[in-house]
Amino acid sequence: MISSVRGTAVHVDADAVVVEVGGVGLHVAVTPQVARSTHLGDDITLHTSLIVREDALSLFGFESREELTVFGLLLGVTGVGPKSALGVLATLTVPQIADAVSADDDAPFRRVSGIGPKTAKLIVVQLAGKIAVTRPAATGGTDAALSATIPSQVVEALIGLGWSERVAIEAVDTVAAEATDTDRASVPALLRRTLSTLGPARKESVSG
Repeated sequence: MISSVRGTAVHVDADAVVVEVGGVGLHVAVTPQVARSTHLGDDITLHTSLIVREDALSLFGFESREELTVFGLLLGVTGVGPKSALGVLATLTVPQIADAVSADDDAPFRRVSGIGPKTAKLIVVQLAGKIAVTRPAATGGTDAALSATIPSQVVEALIGLGWSERVAIEAVDTVAAEATDTDRASVPALLRRTLSTLGPARKESVSG
């Protein structure tokens, strides 16, 4: 898993940057906002998600860990692929996403290119309870993403141990819903509880 890259921007497109790391140029898909703020020769750091498909390995990069966390949550929504998830973050900020989910309002997601009414509703339904909004709103987005970081880290750990992303997400969601507040606030504790329900680790083939 490539969780971050740091290097020199050697090429910039409208929706991607090429970051040279140790002499290797990594093509990273980004939001237009990131692309516009990046200039050739800049030293940049991006928090990344590596998406593995049968015919490609794709990197998606974000300026903040909070955006990366929400990107991962969006990928867990039925019908939302990497490009659509990136589109959501290109259109809405983390606080706006958190507020929309909290208010059960799918209208902001329907404004995202490639997101239809059905998928917009699924985003609100399936992210409910995963992004907590803390008032005042000015800090809600940051608190929201941080609250989602722990389950996301547990999912990544399980994937590293051999479970598929789908199985890992479902297991963590189930355990987190039944866990105490103390366990939900600790990566090791939540990981132990989840592992106890899954049993011995096993390698699973990557599916498209």
